[in-house]
Amino acid sequence: MKKYAPVIVLFFLSPIIGELLSGSAPPVEFFNPFGLIFLPALYGSGAILAREITLGWGKRWPTILVLGLAYGVIEEGLMIKSFFDPAWPDLGLLGVYGRWAGVNWVWVVFLTLFHAVFSIAIPILLVEMLFPNRRDERWLGKKGMIFFAALLSFVVLVGFFVLAPYRPPTIPYLLAVTLTVALYIIAKQMPAQWITSIHKPTWRPLFLGLLGLCATFVFFMLGWALPHLGMSPVLTIVMMILFAVALLFLIRRASGNSSWQDDGRLALVSGALTFFILLGPISENDATRLDNPVGMTLVAIAALVALLWMRFMVGLRRKQTRPEG
Repeated sequence: MKKYAPVIVLFFLSPIIGELLSGSAPPVEFFNPFGLIFLPALYGSGAILAREITLGWGKRWPTILVLGLAYGVIEEGLMIKSFFDPAWPDLGLLGVYGRWAGVNWVWVVFLTLFHAVFSIAIPILLVEMLFPNRRDERWLGKKGMIFFAALLSFVVLVGFFVLAPYRPPTIPYLLAVTLTVALYIIAKQMPAQWITSIHKPTWRPLFLGLLGLCATFVFFMLGWALPHLGMSPVLTIVMMILFAVALLFLIRRASGNSSWQDDGRLALVSGALTFFILLGPISENDATRLDNPVGMTLVAIAALVALLWMRFMVGLRRKQTRPEG
């Protein structure tokens, strides 16, 4: 069990962040037999495969992010087909706003970016910080890869035929399949590290935390507020993509001229997740929600405690490795 501990943690942490903490699946939905089996099998398998494939290629974060985009297309496009279904419950206005040729385009961009960061990249980053001695090694062999690939395929098929009976238009769906394959190929061609080296000092953890919080807030405002303000859908999509690209360059600049320490990584991630922590009590008291958000405040508190504990452990680990004198 110790050998597979990082795999087990990532298997459950990915859906905890992507579904539970985000509020997409509140506790009454997440903590039931179906949710506890199906969601980790979907999210966890995707995160595990993205990491293991990336390390198998000898690459790192640029590749993980691109594979995260591919995962977003697999889940939202190929499995539950929310990219195409105008009546998907989570869409709201986005089922009409930005819909063209049978595709919910604003939702496509928003959810694909969301999954790449919050369902794939952040859980991997946190688990690697929990197991720093195994950060740069693969956690699975060939049999493990086959198992999780088969599990993900099975879940996607169940979701396609059972959970989401909507049948999308053929050509857009085939384009989604093509996009998934294209993202996989692009990921394989990505550099192992960032392309350029910037000789600047690393940002302090406080500023990295504020960057993570502000970036998440702006991202959700672009995806949810602009449609209600009557902004052109094309302009909204362009702004989301430009914001994502600009944020990547800003994060690269904030990383300075060397690899980040774990306190900087954790600060950036904690800032991003703080958005959902602050949103938890608001979600629980939102009378307009169609589902049952009871327990979201406890989820937010638990997430805050977990991040504070990780901050303590990272700080303790850094003191132990700091040279004397």
